[in-house]
Amino acid sequence: MSARILFVTGTNTEVGKTVATAAVASAALRGGARVAVLKPGQTGLAAGEPGDVDDVRRLAADPAAGAPAGRLTTRELARYPEPLAPNTAARRAGLPPVSPDEVAAEVAALAASHELVLVEGAGGLLVHYDDEGRTLADQARAVRRAGLAAEVLLVASAGLGTLNIVALTAEALRARELPLAGVVVGSWPQRPGLAERCNLADLPRSADAPLLGALPAHAGGAPDFAALAVASLAPELGGDWDAAAFARTHRPYAL
Repeated sequence: MSARILFVTGTNTEVGKTVATAAVASAALRGGARVAVLKPGQTGLAAGEPGDVDDVRRLAADPAAGAPAGRLTTRELARYPEPLAPNTAARRAGLPPVSPDEVAAEVAALAASHELVLVEGAGGLLVHYDDEGRTLADQARAVRRAGLAAEVLLVASAGLGTLNIVALTAEALRARELPLAGVVVGSWPQRPGLAERCNLADLPRSADAPLLGALPAHAGGAPDFAALAVASLAPELGGDWDAAAFARTHRPYAL
């Protein structure tokens, strides 16, 4: 059986992309899968500092939850010290950028020995990785050109303003013939307002793709992250979260 490959992107920075990646990895590990997580370009950290893949490993590889670290592989292809878009950070540091072909080669190697490969992007879908303007979308297209069935998972914010960015991202994916697996809310507030509640119905319409989960705010600090991951992700991502039931629970009083 071929590996499932998911490119994880966000509607913006700081929307919960790394925690969502860790949740998907955790649910898959709990189900017995071998999981690989790839970060093509890490920015804003010096050499030796823990990055996004380290956060994923800390959250997802919990032996007490039946997810031994031996079934989780993490890779980082490039690191740039300044917290900027990867192409700008690479140029300012005098370091080479990451090319789509490099990413495709690494994904193919990981897919040969894992059931799930997660590729976590930097920022949103069309953030540039090099001065030629190539993006996470170009990396996903390179993987598909190599004959691997890559999909995209979009992590979105919950509140006002998210629908436009979700719609634009979905339109960009369709223009590039990249399948959108679905949308995950990266940080569902403890006390959701009217916009958040209405967005549960509107997000899948804007994306033309299913809502596949809603991670609670501060999920990364949960004492049992593995259980939280399963409870917050739909069956398509290895969990038991029910989008319809969640929407009914948070239904606005009037629509």
